[in-house]
Amino acid sequence: MNRRNALKAGAYSGIAFAISGTKSSGRVLGANDTIRVAVAGINGRGSAHVSGYSAQPNVAVTHLIDPDSRIFARYVPKLKEKNGKDPICVADARKALEDKNVDILSIATPNHWHSLLTIWGCQAGKDVYVEKPMSHNVAEGKMAVEAARKYNRLVQHGTQGRSIKAWADSLDLIRSGKYGKVLVSRALCYKPRGSIGFQPNTPAPKEVDFDIWTGPAPAQPHHANLVHYNWHWFWDFGNGDIGNQGVHQMDVARWMIPSATLPRSVMSIGGRFGYKDQGQTANTQVTVMDFGGPLLTFEVRGLKTPEYMGEKVGNIIHLEGGTIIGGNKFIAKGETKPGPLPKAFGTRGPGGEDHFGNFIAAVRSRKQEDLNADILEGHYSSACCHLANIGYRLGKPVPFASNGNPFGTVADGNETFARMRDHLKDDNALAVDGLNYILGPSLSFDVAAERFVNAPEADALLSRAGRQPYVVPTTLAAL
Repeated sequence: MNRRNALKAGAYSGIAFAISGTKSSGRVLGANDTIRVAVAGINGRGSAHVSGYSAQPNVAVTHLIDPDSRIFARYVPKLKEKNGKDPICVADARKALEDKNVDILSIATPNHWHSLLTIWGCQAGKDVYVEKPMSHNVAEGKMAVEAARKYNRLVQHGTQGRSIKAWADSLDLIRSGKYGKVLVSRALCYKPRGSIGFQPNTPAPKEVDFDIWTGPAPAQPHHANLVHYNWHWFWDFGNGDIGNQGVHQMDVARWMIPSATLPRSVMSIGGRFGYKDQGQTANTQVTVMDFGGPLLTFEVRGLKTPEYMGEKVGNIIHLEGGTIIGGNKFIAKGETKPGPLPKAFGTRGPGGEDHFGNFIAAVRSRKQEDLNADILEGHYSSACCHLANIGYRLGKPVPFASNGNPFGTVADGNETFARMRDHLKDDNALAVDGLNYILGPSLSFDVAAERFVNAPEADALLSRAGRQPYVVPTTLAAL
């Protein structure tokens, strides 16, 4: 079997690079050695990847990967000026991963590609930076972690909060015990999201390889609400705002609960309110997770809303002895006005608050502990978003007027629900008494097994069937 046929056969089994012999990177890099980066997905967040790496000393973006060839022209002149030659531009990431000179695969594609590209990159011997959420579902995220460990690759998750000193200091303050235990770790994603309307099925633009764009997702017709941004609001490709903007806040919320990994239970409610459009995910959502004592509450608001305790997209940590707001403010118990965060000494890896710089430093040191956001942390935080969405997707419509305490005896959940209802009614003039919302079940979760307890319908949403030739492997044991 020649190299070309081996690659093709491997792609159809989901293990292309392990069996086709392209594992060729992983070289030890000194401070003056040039690190060569391939960026996959360059339309949106990918622009920050290109500029972020280009700002690092002795780092060059040498490959651009995107199924939409129209986008390459935005970057080629500047990269040619910086690197002395044109970047190599390809639609298919496998072509870039074959290049033994590539050291890093940096992934800024839509969510449904994140885990498979991470696995392919690790199999090809590349270190990987993967945008949030690092998975589209829980099972594939677990496989990506396994690939990083099996192939001894450094994989950084794109939750930049892990590189922010204020949150590292907040965690140090929490761990000190000076203000008691964490009671509720609160995450907010109050971000306006208007209607996306309805778009008819049409042929994809001739410059777009829609088969590659669709990748591991189920095959379906193209329409203009998919390429390029609104895929976020469709379950086959995105994870709603809790898995888009919200995974940043989910990551901080979980990080601030010492030793928290996955929750023991999850319950989620909400809906898509204020307009009717083609989107499927919630634009309004409340989730409560139990981490064995501390609660994590998450709020998504996509309609007009005021701040909560001075935050819109942020985190608030309620301790027995006070409350941390935004990582840099603190209200001691019994006080009414916030002051600065008490002095603390949080630790981070090298690179300061530059998340890309931290990754590059770890690539040079070859030390996993230098990463501020190792893939395992990314898996846990992404999985928390997926568990919240699973609870929501299994819910049933119920009238707002039917029950003022949908979270049962969980007072923090019911208080958050009441504020959600008032937000719809008062901030957006919706007649909530005549509306239904989605009430999800209370689901118990086996943290060690990463499975639900006696909930086969929920377990079925932890993974999905693959689509050839873009299949996320279910085991790496034979490789």
